[in-house]
Amino acid sequence: MTGPSTPAPTDPQSTSDSQASGDPYAPYAAGDPYAPYASVASHGPYSADAPHGPYAARGPYAPQGRYGSPEASGPTFGDRLHVTDPGRRAAATPRVLLFALLTGLLTAWLLYDGVGANLLICGAAAAAVAGVVARAAGRRIRPWTVVWSLLALALLAVPACWDAGRPALLASGCALGLASLALHGGRRWSGVLLALPALLWQLVPGVGWIWDAMEGRPLPGRGRIVPVLKALAVAAVLLTVFGLLFASADAGMADLLAGLRPSIDVHQLPLRGLLFALGALTALGFAHIAAGPRRWDRLAVRPGRERRRLEWALPLVALNLMFGAFAVIQAVVVLGGADALLSNTGMSRSEYARQGFWQLSVITVLTLVVVAVAKRWAPRTTPGDRRLARVLLGLLCLLALVVVASALGRMWFYVDASGLTRLRLWVLVVEIWLGVVFLLLITAGLTRGTGWLPRAVVLSGMLTVAVYGLMGPDAIVAEQNVARYERSQQIDLRNVRELSADAVPALDRLPEPQRTCALQLIRVDLDQDVRPWYAAGASAPRARGILAERHCCRGRRRGAAPASRRGCCPRGAGSGSGSAGSGSGGEAGGPAGSVLLPVGP
Repeated sequence: MTGPSTPAPTDPQSTSDSQASGDPYAPYAAGDPYAPYASVASHGPYSADAPHGPYAARGPYAPQGRYGSPEASGPTFGDRLHVTDPGRRAAATPRVLLFALLTGLLTAWLLYDGVGANLLICGAAAAAVAGVVARAAGRRIRPWTVVWSLLALALLAVPACWDAGRPALLASGCALGLASLALHGGRRWSGVLLALPALLWQLVPGVGWIWDAMEGRPLPGRGRIVPVLKALAVAAVLLTVFGLLFASADAGMADLLAGLRPSIDVHQLPLRGLLFALGALTALGFAHIAAGPRRWDRLAVRPGRERRRLEWALPLVALNLMFGAFAVIQAVVVLGGADALLSNTGMSRSEYARQGFWQLSVITVLTLVVVAVAKRWAPRTTPGDRRLARVLLGLLCLLALVVVASALGRMWFYVDASGLTRLRLWVLVVEIWLGVVFLLLITAGLTRGTGWLPRAVVLSGMLTVAVYGLMGPDAIVAEQNVARYERSQQIDLRNVRELSADAVPALDRLPEPQRTCALQLIRVDLDQDVRPWYAAGASAPRARGILAERHCCRGRRRGAAPASRRGCCPRGAGSGSGSAGSGSGGEAGGPAGSVLLPVGP
């Protein structure tokens, strides 16, 4: 059997002649590797002469319109994604594999007992692996890389400072996204937004990258390592057999061997194995990105089809008028001329202020969606079209700030009447961040260049998460509720009983019996929590010290059984009983003046 013949090289002169003749496919004919199959295609069952041939050109399923011909069809998603491929990628080395395995071992050891300062240690280990690979690949540190990296470390420090779980989980996820963005880089919307979750689809390629590099590589020092491993295996077998015999023959020997034997809990192996795999895969994923990141900025996002001025501007003008009417009503209420308005609605001033916060929050988010969609299909052919788009969208963003201010004011009355909770604090923070985003959009509309906007929006969001986590949400919730009690002698203990150890310093200022009921569940959780120092926040030891000075429950004697989660106040803590009557007590508010007292000792 003979191999295929090597095609002759294409003559540049013949290529130019064929191009001049008007045949667009002539340059590929000379070196076409599929030329031998041309006769089959011209006489096969799907050729123009076949029974199905007429349908290829003029049947009911024939391609029509502007994409009717193959040369007019647009690029596929795979073709567009191929544009983002890195120009080159550094090869993996045994050192990278060793560092990744050590990161996995560190993760399995430290993160098993919980999350605290250990998360910062494991994150630093994974960053070190990526830094080694980036240096080998010849990559340079840029200012935005430093910004994203420092902000990621600040987010990883949240679990080390506070004990609350939800802010720590949110901060950890954002830190992973920022680390991916720091390694990828990015300036446009596609580059920034697609780089944030890019680690998720780099885990499996990272394993393939290290596997391809290690496959076929000779093991250094194999002649020395293999005999040592064999000797250790034989020694382990001998020590096990003779150790069991000596332990059964002598009690003193059994006690000595029991102290030397490593203790391994079998039930811990699955979770530790999962943590090991997670740590090693994360380190390999970051190393794979550092070796050659995808250039997501190259992914072209085509603008939407330009709409006519009337069909685009009319809905926006109507929406601006509605926002303007809302702004006028809010101005009337703020300036004090709301008596007629409130008399028509039959509501008091505080009830009117507390109404509709959640609806206004939804309006704020939907306004951002409307601005993004309208910007995509805005008319942009003439300077007048671009000026109209800038004016209408800028006015909508400016009126959206009024909605944000109104929502924040209503939440202020909401909290003053019913107290602060975790959810109310979180939505307050999100609402403030949305206001910052609208300010950034207005600034972008007033300036010529908007290349800074994607990174500014992401930076503002990540800073918001970092500030929210580092300020201690549970401590702020407890402080606000205690200050409200000191001011008005009113407190809803349902807002504070489920908080973490971060709330203990503030709740300790409450008088009895409110203090007992507020700290009961936190005391039980701290008594049952035996995590080491690196797996808990810094607030847990501080809370234990405060609770050790005064017992949680009155009448508790030394040596008594630990308090249960229903010991101090099995009723009343969630019943809404108090001088102000009863209510639902959910996130909608509950009774404005309820004072929930413990029932029992």
